[in-house]
Amino acid sequence: MTAMSQARSLIEIEGVFSEAPMKGATTILQGALVVSESGLAVPGKTAASLTVLGMARETVVNSGADGARKIPFKRGIFKFFNLGADAVVAGDVGKDCYVVDDQTVAKTSNTNARSVAGKVMAVESDGVFVRVGY
Repeated sequence: MTAMSQARSLIEIEGVFSEAPMKGATTILQGALVVSESGLAVPGKTAASLTVLGMARETVVNSGADGARKIPFKRGIFKFFNLGADAVVAGDVGKDCYVVDDQTVAKTSNTNARSVAGKVMAVESDGVFVRVGY
């Protein structure tokens, strides 16, 4: 491609809202952490090699085949429950935390058994704010 020689229209997507094809026979609840496993969206869970997409914007039931339904999700900073046995602490702000399930994060990968959830933005007594989907 050569350099521009005249102005052109911008083509963009917002990058905050998106959607992904869901794994068959799967339900993702509104407000759940959505991850990609082998290219299909599933609720967050403890597993290695998952890619965090964002938070589910609505509840979607895919009772059909893989990819028959799509889950709309949002990227951003959201509050999660903190796993008491492996708790994220104030000193972890700016560091990665790890997916336990579709609403819980932990401080460590549990010897690479958990995937990265995102960056810790704040820690409060009742949860952890995590930047997800980037």
